[in-house]
Amino acid sequence: MSEIPKILDGRVAVVTGASRGIGKGIALELGAAGATVYVTGRSTTAGRLPGTVHATAAEITELGGAGVAVVCDHHDDAAVERLFARVRAEHGRLDVLVNNVYNSPSAARWLGRKFWDVPPKAWDETFDIGVRSHYAASVFAAPLLIEAGGLIVNVSSPGARRYMHNAVYGIGKTALDRMTADFAHDLTDTEVTAVSIWPGIVNTELLQMVPADEQGRRVVTLPGEGSFDLDAAESPRFPGRAVVALAADPERRKRTGKAWRVADLADEYGFTDIDGRIPRAD
Repeated sequence: MSEIPKILDGRVAVVTGASRGIGKGIALELGAAGATVYVTGRSTTAGRLPGTVHATAAEITELGGAGVAVVCDHHDDAAVERLFARVRAEHGRLDVLVNNVYNSPSAARWLGRKFWDVPPKAWDETFDIGVRSHYAASVFAAPLLIEAGGLIVNVSSPGARRYMHNAVYGIGKTALDRMTADFAHDLTDTEVTAVSIWPGIVNTELLQMVPADEQGRRVVTLPGEGSFDLDAAESPRFPGRAVVALAADPERRKRTGKAWRVADLADEYGFTDIDGRIPRAD
């Protein structure tokens, strides 16, 4: 699928942590499908890693959607509550919430470490911004989503089912998938769908900093997990296409409460990555 039609025209979405990476890719695809997309993040100027909420919002608009940049620290519940109050005031509806915000640069410091080498502060960093923030956003978004019969997407990982990176990472992703299942239980009497998605290895701005080797290959080695060819990784827009497909699916409720691999959703819905592939590394 080389171009996404405007199948989400008139829909309103919020994507948290969308300055760069997977969040940006998802936000861009929602915008390309015609949605109004509120993108949150703390980055207002590009630093070591490129990307700001304002740049993402501008790209969404260029793609045919309407991008709205919201500078927001997801540690601040009051700021998150104001975000959804603004969505209600400006549009009166919310169709899609994507809980994506995550501190990848911080988490990268502890890759491949045994649990006794990962300090308790790493637990706090992972759970505060990677689990609690998703819960808080969902709490404040729920009334709008229930009114619209909307969609909650939690960006998770196969680390919920098997060892990946370190113990804290896996525990956090397992908690997130449990959250998805429990949200779905509580939403049983509504039309809201709650799912987790599992991207594979995504060629984010952080991984794009990995230099090529003597053979010109960009390979990252994760202790205890093996080596991965980043040229075979998926783009950040691949999981975005999964979110668009879910948002447009009138029968998505049958998926509620479960975690779905992006590659499997690609098979079922018939979309590909921007280069025409269906990447399967995770």
